[in-house]
Amino acid sequence: MMDDGFELRGTHEKGEGVFATRPFRIDETVMIGVIDRELDRNHSHASQVGAERFVSHGGVVPKVNHSCEPNCGIRINSSGAHDFVARASIAAGEEITFDYAMRNYSIDHFAARCRCGARHCRGRITGWRDLPARRKADYHDFVAPYLIEIDRRARTALAARRDESSRSGRSTKTDMTGGASELP
Repeated sequence: MMDDGFELRGTHEKGEGVFATRPFRIDETVMIGVIDRELDRNHSHASQVGAERFVSHGGVVPKVNHSCEPNCGIRINSSGAHDFVARASIAAGEEITFDYAMRNYSIDHFAARCRCGARHCRGRITGWRDLPARRKADYHDFVAPYLIEIDRRARTALAARRDESSRSGRSTKTDMTGGASELP
């Protein structure tokens, strides 16, 4: 039997997870993603692979658990699927994790409480849209490029709305999602 460097195991609080069977170095590809099928919408096991495109990955990739302090990030491979790449050294026996915000702009389908157990847990699983700027900067080399593009377009649209408001004499405030709302 071939050892891919990972295996599916039970976890204490999260059901199943994927664990390293050998060590991985920083920037080493840990798992290669393969798209199983296209999906018509975002849901708890959907992977966003473009601004409006969602897929289901094959193999054990869907079993890789979320962490607010992940040891892996993602990179898009030639098929458009997500590969998991080590952003920290991973020891044999360690759970392979990534932040779901590294692939999905918005996440609205998980329980209110995150169960990752990380020291700096955000308390809930969020999408890229809701990450603080410092976390986005930390993830920059390990995140799907379409998320950075969606952010860039959102900032450009917000700036245009602000310019429009200032020309018309109204002021705007920014809400938590980066949108603007008119102030009296």
